[in-house]
Amino acid sequence: MNASFAPPAPATLILDFDSTFTTVEALDILAELLSAADPARAADVAQIKALTDQAMSGEMSFSDALQRRIQILKPTRDDIAALVDVLKTKITASIERNRAVFSDHAGKIRIISGGFHDFIDPVVADFGIDPAYVMANRLTWNADGVAIGLDLTNPLSQDGGKITAVRGLNLDGDVAMVGDGWTDFEVYKGGAAERFYAFTENVTRPKVVAATEGGEATRVAASFDEVLHAEGYQGRYSFPRSKLKVLLLENIHPEAVRHFREEGYDVSTLKGALDEDDLIEAIQGVHILGIRSKTNVTERVLEKADKLMAVGAFCIGTNQINLKACSQRGIAVFNAPYSNTRSVVEMVMGLTVVLTRNIPDKSIGMHQGKWDKSATGAHEVRGKTLGIIGYGAIGSQLSILAEAFGMRVIYYDIAEKLSLGNAKRYRSLDALLAEADVVSLHVDGRSENTNIFGAAQFARMKDGALFINLSRGHVVDIEALAKAIDSKKIAGCAVDVFPEEPRTNDDPFQSALMGRRNTVLSPHIGGSTEEAQEAIAEFASERLLNFLNRGDTTFSVNMPHVQLSEVEGRHRFLHLHQNVPGVLAAINKVLAEYNLNILAQHLKTNEHLGYVIVDVDQGYPKEALDALRTVPGTLKFRSLL
Repeated sequence: MNASFAPPAPATLILDFDSTFTTVEALDILAELLSAADPARAADVAQIKALTDQAMSGEMSFSDALQRRIQILKPTRDDIAALVDVLKTKITASIERNRAVFSDHAGKIRIISGGFHDFIDPVVADFGIDPAYVMANRLTWNADGVAIGLDLTNPLSQDGGKITAVRGLNLDGDVAMVGDGWTDFEVYKGGAAERFYAFTENVTRPKVVAATEGGEATRVAASFDEVLHAEGYQGRYSFPRSKLKVLLLENIHPEAVRHFREEGYDVSTLKGALDEDDLIEAIQGVHILGIRSKTNVTERVLEKADKLMAVGAFCIGTNQINLKACSQRGIAVFNAPYSNTRSVVEMVMGLTVVLTRNIPDKSIGMHQGKWDKSATGAHEVRGKTLGIIGYGAIGSQLSILAEAFGMRVIYYDIAEKLSLGNAKRYRSLDALLAEADVVSLHVDGRSENTNIFGAAQFARMKDGALFINLSRGHVVDIEALAKAIDSKKIAGCAVDVFPEEPRTNDDPFQSALMGRRNTVLSPHIGGSTEEAQEAIAEFASERLLNFLNRGDTTFSVNMPHVQLSEVEGRHRFLHLHQNVPGVLAAINKVLAEYNLNILAQHLKTNEHLGYVIVDVDQGYPKEALDALRTVPGTLKFRSLL
């Protein structure tokens, strides 16, 4: 036997069906279907599952368990047809995403099961697997079309039957057995397969996993990607997705988790932010880090990040990430600059109305039993002037909504921006402050913006104006704002972001604004709507997955932008390097030395980085990849196969 996991040619793969090709045990599902149709059979479900577990864990004779289950179930042909419909929706995720492999390697990937051709054949047929490549039992039927047993002459109806069935194929070359159960391990143990993969994507059976320990030709496979990678079907020199670790912090929306897991990545999540030391510990072995606004990715964190390829900011800003240090290490950074725009804008408009009507103080009074029905100090927003500081994605959309409310809109931005609607640009911040009835901040979080709005700016505002900040906490001097409220220079304020914020919901909050009149304080929830968080999760995870799966850097905040197609029928090399002379020449020298046929090549640079993408024909030595990794100036290199 060849005990190596790097065979010279792809082995024949023998896949178990239940809990391997599909996510479920077929007879368990059949029992549930029968129980749903006849509640009196509910006890059958528990009995069937118990027999399944005992057989799969090697605690009971497989033959006995199989016959007892059929005698309990007694399904009809219609029941089997209904089972097939369900099983087609229960295909294992890594099997589904590698659907093309089955047709590309017809006959090299086969199915084995103690289950039955009657429901297995129509399910695997959708993957181009001919019934001739399926080894399974067959049901026996009575005249009324009810299954009453199984063909006991079939070796798979007996203990050790999988060993006999695989040996009987007389296959040339190596055989690799892939399955979750003890009978699958027995195929290897009995000498019918050169290698065994304990498949754990759907279920982990401790006895089976333990049996792989210490064996040179046995291993645990968390997905079918790993099997294909190890057996040379695809990605021999690449990294299987299930080995790429994704860490998502700060309660990122579950939609992002779902996207990464559906693509085969290993995802871990944490609800809160992490401080520097905790993040350094957590980031070891992590390839993709997802954060929101409270986690700081410092240079020290990046120095200790041994595997990090990309950081996703599941929010608008990236000031919490050391972009320069990321670029120096070839770590791509992505954000979601537009996804929560509407949520923030709606909140600003709501706060504008609430403050203009003096509702915060009215509400507090009501909670204290005070009925203060008075129009004094309450106004309509119609006809008032809204001054927007920062006319980006949020500021510009706010101007449209404010005009719909009948407000006059003026704005100030250091960059030239196209005015929307009737909004008017002011070249002087002081001029805007002197005219605005409501001032709303929408600036970015760069360090240069620290305390850009302080006592001097409040002094220049109109007496009795309102102030709103849903941008960044450190851009406003909170003490100066509190004094402006106390002096009645400012008639009211709404603040959603603060210079110092609790890391988790369990930590205390303190601010000089607490208890002030006509003041609304909110816990950084401007973009925290279910719609916005789902949109952010969709956008940011898609950017990260496009980078992982095909090298696309569109929307990256620090990488040269390259939009790339899917990798099909070719291999792709991604080479990120310092933007210095001679790197492309060195890369091409390696390609020529190893006689690689180039199908496409791209080079894109920015001030600090160069990004070379090369698509080549399949078939080249691993030494070519090693040589590309050692080109002077290389920051990151990977191959997509």
